[in-house]
Amino acid sequence: MRPLRVAVAFLAAALPAAAWAGAVDAFLAFTANTKAAQARFDQQVVDAGGRVVEKASGAFSFSRPNRFRWAYDKPSATVIVADGERLWVYDPDLRQATVRPMDRALSATPAALLAGRGDVTAAFTLRDAGSADGLEWLEATPRSPDTGFDRVRVGMRGALPGAMELLDSLGGRTVLRFPRFQVGGAVDPTTFRFTPPPGTDVLQEAAPRK
Repeated sequence: MRPLRVAVAFLAAALPAAAWAGAVDAFLAFTANTKAAQARFDQQVVDAGGRVVEKASGAFSFSRPNRFRWAYDKPSATVIVADGERLWVYDPDLRQATVRPMDRALSATPAALLAGRGDVTAAFTLRDAGSADGLEWLEATPRSPDTGFDRVRVGMRGALPGAMELLDSLGGRTVLRFPRFQVGGAVDPTTFRFTPPPGTDVLQEAAPRK
């Protein structure tokens, strides 16, 4: 799976918090109270040497619990959809869709920060990580060792996420910026449904063993 797609099945959520609150407090208020949101994103994949090796952009939306859609429009129209029971990854260039059950393995990924259910502190240890680039940062470290990444950094712009960084064990980073983040109101339920187009090769993946 390409780096930009790996970065997807992963991400964060928010709602108003007091202006004086730290990043962790603002983020917890966001995850506790935001039931649905939509945003644009710009993404860069940066290698261990600091070189940008991939750029992408697109839009995402979520509706708690466990429903989200992550759609790239550049450089290719890859779509990732979670409908609450299954996780779909569709590659139109390959005319291929991969589907797997959503299970507890997802609870310790950045996707759980975005659209999961329950208390995020059950799956992550959170700490304030200072100010940079006009944002207040927090760091989320997974409590489970089998996640494929070391930690997630979320930059809060007031009450809403302005950026997110996924850091892997090899020193690579996936950096996401959210120029437009809209909360409130319902998201059309059909957003979180996926039907493979005719002629698509569908690959079934089993959930990992617990």
